[in-house]
Amino acid sequence: MTDRSIERTISVLLRAGVLISGLIVLAGGAYFLAAHGGEPANYHVFASQPAVDRIIGKIVAGAFAGRAQSLIQFGILALIATPVLRVAVSLVGFAIERDAKYVAITALVLALLLFSLLEGVRHG
Repeated sequence: MTDRSIERTISVLLRAGVLISGLIVLAGGAYFLAAHGGEPANYHVFASQPAVDRIIGKIVAGAFAGRAQSLIQFGILALIATPVLRVAVSLVGFAIERDAKYVAITALVLALLLFSLLEGVRHG
């Protein structure tokens, strides 16, 4: 695997990730507006997000069940996952090239990303 092929793979991954997540959010938004577009908004009462829109497992289950808000949240999760996958693919590419210095740096970056995401999930 050459540097050029790694760059090409990463560029395809980033483009696909953004496009797919955007399409998921668009589909969820269109579905939500079709179902709830005529409802009046109530800005006088604060309503926090239900657990189904905050917990990853429930978001995924709701998205596959066709729940509009969950589809939107799932698209946002896909967008967040895109750069994390980019770092993981870079790590694999550097490992294939046997570039120990970049493997170590990329592994550290991936570990920090995953740690911060998991801590956010744990405390969120």
